[in-house]
Amino acid sequence: MKILVVGGGGREHAIIKKLKENKTVTEIFATPGNGGIAKDATCVDIGAKEIDKIAAFAMENAIDYAVVAPDDPLVLGCVDALEEKGIPCFGPRANAAIIEGSKVFSKNLMKKYNIPTAAYEVFTDMDAALTYLDTAPIPTVIKADGLALGKGVIIAMTRKEAKDAVRSMMADKVFGKSGDQIVIEEFLTGPEVSVLSFTDGKTVVPMISSMDHKRAGDNDTGLNTGGMGTVAPNPYYTAELAEECMQTIFLPTIAAMNAEGRKFKGCLYFGLMLTPNGPKVIEYNCRFGDPETQVVLPLLESDLLTVMQATTNGTLAETEVKFADKNACCVIMASKGYPTAYEKGYEMTIPEVIWDNVYVAGAALKDGKLLTNGGRVLGATAVADTLDQAIDSAYKMVKTIHFDNAYYRNDIGAKALKAGRN
Repeated sequence: MKILVVGGGGREHAIIKKLKENKTVTEIFATPGNGGIAKDATCVDIGAKEIDKIAAFAMENAIDYAVVAPDDPLVLGCVDALEEKGIPCFGPRANAAIIEGSKVFSKNLMKKYNIPTAAYEVFTDMDAALTYLDTAPIPTVIKADGLALGKGVIIAMTRKEAKDAVRSMMADKVFGKSGDQIVIEEFLTGPEVSVLSFTDGKTVVPMISSMDHKRAGDNDTGLNTGGMGTVAPNPYYTAELAEECMQTIFLPTIAAMNAEGRKFKGCLYFGLMLTPNGPKVIEYNCRFGDPETQVVLPLLESDLLTVMQATTNGTLAETEVKFADKNACCVIMASKGYPTAYEKGYEMTIPEVIWDNVYVAGAALKDGKLLTNGGRVLGATAVADTLDQAIDSAYKMVKTIHFDNAYYRNDIGAKALKAGRN
């Protein structure tokens, strides 16, 4: 069986390594992949947003199944294009991917169907937004409507910060057209939880919960990044909360999308805040999160390809989805200076003995050497019976991986450990 995975980061590498466990898989292609992924799949020099080229490649190479992993190609209709060629896919069509592609859409959806989320206002006029901020509660959250590489959300602690954020999005166009509309949202407090879920548009099967670490520095200091590490499961997310979320958020979201004629199939990511007033949705993603995937999939005991095909075929209710009763920790190794300016092109050495536990995000192959080629370079993931053991093992792996300019946080999982012991 020939598989195509669209994308080229650590998340895609984790997906590819899990798909390789299926004995019927004979070949995996990645568009575009990266230098590290090239060890586990055939990388093809086609960008993830080059939808027509991806569809043509899939046809020419008789691809049996495609996994569209990143947000951009999903929102741009990559699944639609592949399915029109008769190629079954994992991932939502464009009309369902809008749940991430437009924050205005998702907020209005939640409001219409009484799905708990932060109070908000939508603005298309900058002056109206600035006037609103004269009296709005502070702190507040400013969100660009469209995709912005995970950076289109600003938590403003003062009115000046809030107004500067509005001007940067709407006047300076720092996120391009994504800032034509903005959402100004109530600031929520409480532990954050990421819950990825498989769905075929009828059944929802949540995966193991996880805790992301967004800030660049230890103790949650510094700028927001794409994620500096993750642990799973999230100790704040109890069985009781999981059941409450299923009844008040997960199932109602699937029902709402169906009612809107936007059936969602694939991985629906729920970004949750466990507020004093109960769980609320901070955001939806229309795909696997990164780096949450790097701790969730290593805990999956069922065959990933079988589960993915069940979401495509509408048979998820009859398909076993089992996770190990263990803990996982992923530590991201980045280039010093990330998420702003950083240098790349440094040679990387990754011991062969830990290769199966390393997910490469930003690397290029040149003359047989693996070179750094991004801000987030790779993630090292360990699975163990306890979170203490998983964290310890992940950091032991990190210390055996070398490249100049390497940077990583030293406290991934510390907050989860503390919560688990309270």
